[in-house]
Amino acid sequence: MKVVILCGGQGTRLREETEYRPKPLVEVGGKPILWHIMKTYAHYDYRDFVLCLGYRGQMIKDYFLNYEAMNNDFTIHLGRQSRLSFNGAHLEQGFEVTVADTGLETMTGGRIKRIEKYLDGDTFLATYGDGVGDVDIAELVAFHKAHGKIATITTVRPRSRFGMLDTANDGRVLAFNEKPEMAGWASAGFFVFERKLFEYIDDDSCSLESKPLERLAAEGQLMAYRHKGFFFAMDTYREYLYLNELWGSGKAPWMVWK
Repeated sequence: MKVVILCGGQGTRLREETEYRPKPLVEVGGKPILWHIMKTYAHYDYRDFVLCLGYRGQMIKDYFLNYEAMNNDFTIHLGRQSRLSFNGAHLEQGFEVTVADTGLETMTGGRIKRIEKYLDGDTFLATYGDGVGDVDIAELVAFHKAHGKIATITTVRPRSRFGMLDTANDGRVLAFNEKPEMAGWASAGFFVFERKLFEYIDDDSCSLESKPLERLAAEGQLMAYRHKGFFFAMDTYREYLYLNELWGSGKAPWMVWK
C-alpha cells in the first residue's frame, strides 16, 4: 500500500523557514519534518512513498537524489574509471520514493489526482507534509478496512490557543485551565482512501478538504478514526520551535520508531 504525502504548499505562515526551502524540508532535530513523517509510516512497514511536489520541489528532488551520499560514509575512486561505493548502511533501508511535480498552484485534491498513475491497488494512505503524530497506522488501516467505506480521516481533539477561565458573576475566577481540549474533533490528515476517491476530484483547482470530502461525508462514505494521542502540525515559527524543543528534550511523542 502506497503512502501519498502532500509536499506542494508554500508555507507562507512559516516564512522565516520557508522563504528559501519547501516546508517539508524544514528541519526538526536536524532532519526534515518529511523524514519524521516517513519514519512513522515505515515503522508500520509502509515504505513506498509518492511525494506530491510544488513550491521549491526541486529541492526535495535534490534531497533524495543525494540521500545515499549525505547519509553514509562513502569511498570515491577518481579518474577515468571513477566509481562510488557506500560504507555502512543508514536506517532507511527499503524505502521507495516517487517524487512527482504536481504544479505550483495546484490544490490538494488536484495534486492527488495528478499522481493517480503512480498508485497500484485499490487502497492508499495519504497525509500532509507538515504534521507529526503517534498515530497507530496499523490500527487506522484496520479501522478503514472494517467499515468498508471510501475514505477515513484521522481526527483529534483540538486545544484552545488560550487559557480558559471559569468566572463568577462578580468577576472572581473560580478555575483556570491552561489551553484545554475543546469540544468536537478536528482533522489531523492521516487518511486512508479507496481508489474511488478519484471519482470525486474534478481538476487541479479542486481542494481535497472541500468538495471531495464534503461529498463523501454527505453520501456516508467518510469515516473518522479518533486519535487520542499526540498530533501537531507545524504551521508557524512558534510551532517549529516547539517541535524542535520536544525533540531536543528527548521526549518527542511521534518518535514511535525508537
